[in-house]
Amino acid sequence: MKWLRNMIKRKVIWLALTMLAVSLGCFMLLVQHEAHSGLLLSPPHELTVSTREQPLSYSPMLSWSKDTEAVYYEIEFFADKPVLLSATSDSEAAIFRSYAIFQNHYNPPLQQFAAQYLGQAPLYWRVRAVDFNGNPCTPFSELSELWTSPEVEPLQAPVPLTDYNSGNGSVLLYPVYHWLPLSKVTGGYEIEIYEGNPAVSPEAKLVDTLYSDVAELYDPNPRYSDHDLYWRVRGLDQEGEALTQWSQPSRFRTAPADDWQVAVLGDSISHGGGHYSYGPEDFEFSWLRSLGFAAINLSESGDTVQMTLNRFDRDVLPFHPQYLLIMTGTNSLRAGEDPDVVISCLQEMQRRCRANGIRPILLTLPAINPDNIERVFREETAEDWYDRFACVNAFIRTQVHIDVAAAFECPDRVLPTVYALDGLHPDVMGKRLMGRTVSAAWPKVKAQADREWEKHHVRENP
Repeated sequence: MKWLRNMIKRKVIWLALTMLAVSLGCFMLLVQHEAHSGLLLSPPHELTVSTREQPLSYSPMLSWSKDTEAVYYEIEFFADKPVLLSATSDSEAAIFRSYAIFQNHYNPPLQQFAAQYLGQAPLYWRVRAVDFNGNPCTPFSELSELWTSPEVEPLQAPVPLTDYNSGNGSVLLYPVYHWLPLSKVTGGYEIEIYEGNPAVSPEAKLVDTLYSDVAELYDPNPRYSDHDLYWRVRGLDQEGEALTQWSQPSRFRTAPADDWQVAVLGDSISHGGGHYSYGPEDFEFSWLRSLGFAAINLSESGDTVQMTLNRFDRDVLPFHPQYLLIMTGTNSLRAGEDPDVVISCLQEMQRRCRANGIRPILLTLPAINPDNIERVFREETAEDWYDRFACVNAFIRTQVHIDVAAAFECPDRVLPTVYALDGLHPDVMGKRLMGRTVSAAWPKVKAQADREWEKHHVRENP
């Protein structure tokens, strides 16, 4: 009987080893499947670090690397470190999850879902990027510990995010104010704009007060001064009363006295932004960022060609640039405007430039993608948009111009999604292509603009 027990024991061991091998094989197949699931982009990294020795507050601001291919982010929190955790799917072990994160920062409402853990034990969190259709475009990040302590003071005010005057494309006549929102804010935000720094000078002049329901505001007014400008923001409660302190003032300077030689005038394509959730304050989405020379951005989002013309004297002449790059008309043409109207407005802008000693340089209008515009913005496009664009671009190509439209490969006459998620505003790759096209053409077109100016000057002053 002993030999029988030994034989059974060996078979049990063999069966257990076989089952273990099969399990490991299945696990490896799962890992391989996840690795080839199409999530080709790297997961978020540079997650906020906290330790037992260096904890965060009960209302921390978490951050991670910015992903310009993301439309928004999904974040998960755990009370304990899960034993098995897939990098490509949600976890049922999460005690809290949020999808509505449109920047690479988040102030989680820990008091609402993890009050019993605060100051006692670490929480764990991870984040991933999500595309416009709600599909993950990266795996989840590595799990990060979140230590908290009541001795660390929570944020008392929103934190400005804009970093104007920091290189090409970062000086805007129409700034966009952007800040880190606080989860406790329920009534929106109040923004103040000053000449001078209100934090250090009681003589700082209050220029304007604006309000926003979200943590971003497109200034509807041109902001320029030969003095430094500052903006600050605070959160409000539902009654409109102050709920937070004022943020630290954030400086920006848009000054005619700085003698800008080159300016850009246009609509949102030049103002900046793209990929649905990024604005002009995200300078990666500005084609001016890729220029090989300095230029001030006088563009405004939403402009039709008539709107650009109407604000020409107010917005261009105070800066009196030597060269003005003009690209406007896309919004007019896609809405069905007569190409002759667009051409007439461009001609009037050229005339005003020459009358004021400015050399105009027109930029051709890149193609659009009506299907993507409708999908993202729910806006229809004129059926014959291509012919309208072709007519205006044909005129522009007879003038001193830079052909940015020709830089885009459009096999089906529409702007490929790879260049612009929303079909209208080129994303990072498209904006770089535009900026580099302008830079490459600049020496030649600058000389052409000079010669054309000399001809007009001689003709008008014989």
